[in-house]
Amino acid sequence: MSQLRFFLDEDVYAAVAVALRRAGVDAVSTPEAGRLGESDESQLSWATAAGRAIVTFNVAHFARLHAECLQQGRDHAGIVVSAQRPVGETLRRLLALANAIDGDRMKNRLEFLSDW
Repeated sequence: MSQLRFFLDEDVYAAVAVALRRAGVDAVSTPEAGRLGESDESQLSWATAAGRAIVTFNVAHFARLHAECLQQGRDHAGIVVSAQRPVGETLRRLLALANAIDGDRMKNRLEFLSDW
């Protein structure tokens, strides 16, 4: 069982990554990873190679990318999508997800943060 690790897309507050780490969750923001301005496809590929579920407020596009991965038989480390929410709420929901699902179970899943 592997811990769920997060990569926060550039539209997600970088402060969430800091707060997640303080709570003991492995998380990195796009600026911390030096990946600002990269395409969504590139971000998903990087997150997958790093073994990190990507967290994004870009719901429509990442839902499509998830479907494309499934159709093409390509794996990803997980995608967490959400409408933009306040920092505190985003943090609480990501912590709930990280406490319920490990990295192995997150593989190839699309999770809606509103469910957590």
